[in-house]
Amino acid sequence: MSVSEESASQVGQPAPDARPDDHVIILFGATGDLARRKLLPGLFHLARAGLLPPRYRIVGSAPAQFALTDEQFRRHAREAVQEFGLSAPDGTPWQAFEAALSFGAADPGDPRPLLEAVQRAERAVGGAPRRVCHLAVPPAAFQSVIAMLGDTGLATGARVIVEKPFGTDLASARALNQAVHAVFTEEQVFRIDHFLGKESVDNILALRFANGLFEPIWNRYHISHVQIDVPETIGIEGRSQFFEQTGTYRDMIVTHLFQLLGFVAMEPPTSLDAKPLRDETAKVFQALEPVDTTHVVRGQYTGYREEPGVDPSSQTETFVALRAMVDNWRWAGVPFHLRSGKAMGQRRQVVTLHFRKPPLRMFPDSPAGPHAQRANALVIDFDDPGWISVRFLVKEPGPAMHLSAAEMTFRYADSFRNRHGLEGYERLLLDAMLGNQALFTRSDGIERLWEISTPLLDNPPPVQPYPQGGWGPDAIRREIAPHHWYLPDGHQG
Repeated sequence: MSVSEESASQVGQPAPDARPDDHVIILFGATGDLARRKLLPGLFHLARAGLLPPRYRIVGSAPAQFALTDEQFRRHAREAVQEFGLSAPDGTPWQAFEAALSFGAADPGDPRPLLEAVQRAERAVGGAPRRVCHLAVPPAAFQSVIAMLGDTGLATGARVIVEKPFGTDLASARALNQAVHAVFTEEQVFRIDHFLGKESVDNILALRFANGLFEPIWNRYHISHVQIDVPETIGIEGRSQFFEQTGTYRDMIVTHLFQLLGFVAMEPPTSLDAKPLRDETAKVFQALEPVDTTHVVRGQYTGYREEPGVDPSSQTETFVALRAMVDNWRWAGVPFHLRSGKAMGQRRQVVTLHFRKPPLRMFPDSPAGPHAQRANALVIDFDDPGWISVRFLVKEPGPAMHLSAAEMTFRYADSFRNRHGLEGYERLLLDAMLGNQALFTRSDGIERLWEISTPLLDNPPPVQPYPQGGWGPDAIRREIAPHHWYLPDGHQG
């Protein structure tokens, strides 16, 4: 199956020639790991693809103790793009990008070097460029940086991109939102979740709302349960200080998997513009029941407590499986089973909708057990470029009526040229410059997710051990019964 690029439309995606107004991009935390791995390579990819503004400057910033000269920052950016970028830092595109880079250190008590760097950048761009501030800084620094932006006037007319986590509980999320709203209006705030920037998340909306085949059966009358499965093979990768304070529930479930649930469960918006789209996901979050701790399994991989910096008696979870219930007319009674963990047997990002079984008495030899449940399902892999698979039962060749599981799979990589394909961060950086908030989390939505999380955060079940390379504690099987955890290629959990 092949679809030409010219005939394809991308739901919620900016047109390939969409370019923002002239900009000065201020990158706080420019010397940190996120900027090195994602932001600097992503910005260069946007520049090379012709998607950055016609005239722009990027001003890196960090506390004075990590200050760089302009030349040092350019070397830092070159090394980042060389190691993590999709394109090599060479030729005319790199020369133009490198020339747009400068650096200005900023401490809360002394922001003058940053202010001077921004003023120079704005003069170089000319006219009245827009300003976007990306806070790639630790959560503890959010409020001080935001206050500095307000005090210096850099917030005036600017947009601000705030990294996760958006608080660690309801009280801290409210306090953070209050601090942000003291300086920025909600229309200026872009709470970034790179999962929502994935091309394949848009594909969920397109598959569901653009096809009469699926939307009429996307409800409790036809779907028995939904799984959102994001296992990771990596451990904590030396991030013990961050992870001990956060854990998998705060790091993955609230920030990523609940957001995906909102896209899967939402009602049809009147359009894919920011307000109607975010209104519908907010309604899903309002309909979510508080997390029932009797349907939560917290795990910790064997060896976690031996990681440098980890408390020897740590109760921080590296794995979570839970049941979420959406109490509305479309989804009442349908469990959403969410699972994510570190050091697991496979890295995947999959949504599976399991349809209710029809009566099979006329097929006495039909498949039984967990393998039969691999049929009668719609599987959406949202790990870019992603694929969609329909699993169903067919008759085996031969004189007798024996059923066997079969599937039809559509793979985006096989069917589209990826000329304008963007990674999650790249897509969201572009959207922020364009002012498109459709794929960014709203303050009321994130506060509601922390609100329903309160029972679990106040009274978490003890962690249970699981082996590295496994699929979590044995208790997850009881949590999902009478169904089964599985990934599309047959791995059980």
